[in-house]
Amino acid sequence: MNRLVSMAVNGEARELAVVPNRTLLDALRNEGSLTGTKKGCDVGDCTVIMDGRPVNACLVLAIEAEGATIETIEGLQPAYDQPHLLQQKFMEHGGAQCGFCTPGIIMMAKALLDENPDPSEDEIRFALAGNICRCTGYTKIIDAVRATAEELRKAGTL
Repeated sequence: MNRLVSMAVNGEARELAVVPNRTLLDALRNEGSLTGTKKGCDVGDCTVIMDGRPVNACLVLAIEAEGATIETIEGLQPAYDQPHLLQQKFMEHGGAQCGFCTPGIIMMAKALLDENPDPSEDEIRFALAGNICRCTGYTKIIDAVRATAEELRKAGTL
């Protein structure tokens, strides 16, 4: 039997009809038609931000998101033709290769920078440790996060 779950997703009120054992990841992808968050391993590489905190959408039941505010990669861009600064820096620094893990890593990096605008390399590595990338070796990802933090600090937006 389906249950209606109300949440705000990327600033829009949504009601998703889900079976009680449906994960937030599957509900966002299937009922919400938001396929940017990828399903890779079912053990935590699918980061979204829920009520201001990063969560692994495959490890949260959709019914646990009742009344929550969810941010996904689709909601990150300020405009359709304007990538978020993190996305821009990932492109500039080669932080994405196949791109499968990129949405989760970018959302985790956003959560980190929202909490800590001047992270050390060790803090970046620790924050991203739960996100698995099999292509880049992480150096370019870390460079992209550091470049984003630096630019945001210079602009005074953090």
